[in-house]
Amino acid sequence: MTHRTLVRALLTSAVLAAGVMLAGCDSDQISLAQNAKANQPVPPKLVAAMTEKDMDMQSPILVRLFKQEAELEVWKQTRSGKFALLKTYPICRWSGDLGPKVREGDRQAPEGFYSINPSQMNPQSAYYLSFNTGYPNAFDKALGRTGSQLMVHGDCSSRGCYAMTDEQIAEIYSLGRESFFGGQKAFQLQAYPFRMTPVNMAKHRNNPNMPFWKMIKEGYDHFEVTKQEPKVDFCEKKYVFDAVKAPNATRDPIFDASAKCPAYVIPEEIASAVREKEQQDAAETAKLVSKGTPVARLNTGIDGGMNAIFASKIPEGNTGLSEGGDSQSLQSMALARAPGTIPGTVNPPRPNLAVQQEEPVVATTSSTARVASSEKSEGFFSSFAQKVGIGGTADASKTTAPPPAPVAAAPAKPKVAEARPQSVVRVAPKAEPKQAAKPAPKPQATNTAAAAPAPASSTQLAGSAPVVQTNSFDTRFSAVK
Repeated sequence: MTHRTLVRALLTSAVLAAGVMLAGCDSDQISLAQNAKANQPVPPKLVAAMTEKDMDMQSPILVRLFKQEAELEVWKQTRSGKFALLKTYPICRWSGDLGPKVREGDRQAPEGFYSINPSQMNPQSAYYLSFNTGYPNAFDKALGRTGSQLMVHGDCSSRGCYAMTDEQIAEIYSLGRESFFGGQKAFQLQAYPFRMTPVNMAKHRNNPNMPFWKMIKEGYDHFEVTKQEPKVDFCEKKYVFDAVKAPNATRDPIFDASAKCPAYVIPEEIASAVREKEQQDAAETAKLVSKGTPVARLNTGIDGGMNAIFASKIPEGNTGLSEGGDSQSLQSMALARAPGTIPGTVNPPRPNLAVQQEEPVVATTSSTARVASSEKSEGFFSSFAQKVGIGGTADASKTTAPPPAPVAAAPAKPKVAEARPQSVVRVAPKAEPKQAAKPAPKPQATNTAAAAPAPASSTQLAGSAPVVQTNSFDTRFSAVK
């Protein structure tokens, strides 16, 4: 047994060291053999589940992510050659909005199909363990999309990643490691805004990302009907799934994401099954729309989401853009055990009350989208400061129309998170608006009508500055993921 353990440790060292060299990292390769985190065995319960489902320990895996449901699925190949669901993990935190990542710094977690090879596994992550999603792929690059270091990692903190607890990522990492030992060169990562069901397609029918979502739904459907990892190619700035050479072709088609698509076909047994599913889904979606299925609200300033099981453990927790955020659902999960340790630096998603009051209608316009984009690029606190009148004034040259009437919309009041005995959550102390620093005295106004917006200022933190915890995620983000 001791000899076998030593051999596995040496194999782990070889695989991880090879990955580091491929990634061009200067880390000490010898230390990888002694990395306890990266060498953790697959938990016995998971091994038992594999046996029950007719899976080998080192058979290939496939990972699917869903933002709205805040869930990560690990699928594993059975001895029949098809994939079956091994385990579903609740996602502790993801950031951004529903939709693909577009540019560096937009805080978006990516959506699409990505390939994870050993070089993308990071046993020395600052966030316990991690693997790089591989964003941007060829499709993203063809559209000029930018971004880097987009990970699935531990620590339950995200600004563009999918964050799990340390215990969860340890399991997922071990499953990926074993699949590489078994000969899998890379496992596929499929990231979606939500489960691509008729109900969700109907709810999000007016979302501007729907053309992209319908495109990646083709890959979702290919996997659903075959339970095989779909082959992914790119051409004409779009995804192509399970393409093979045409009957009369002498060689396999060569794909280029920015070039014209070559001649190819999709095997008829796959094409017909996918076509039938797409027709059924489209008919069901149309029926739901005709029955008046409400349109989902677009992002109103909420940054990402969190699975309800984690939100229920955090004082004043919120699931954000994920499902199950009502108080009754959270209360029902309060006694359930969380799948891992929630760190004190966790920052649950919070609604932007000011934006919600300005936009009570479940709809968006192009101007709304521009405002949201501007706030993301400027940063939360700079945008917040402009709204409450702190700091410099906006550039008058950017104003193209008379300003609208003042809206009495107050920013969200900081809330105190009372630490439970078993919790390590730390938050900034509650700030009382009435005790906030007052601005410099101004001449007494004689016209009381001009002071109409005063009620809004009574809830503003005039002259105050946002407090950032020294152990917050952003202050630690300079470390290697």
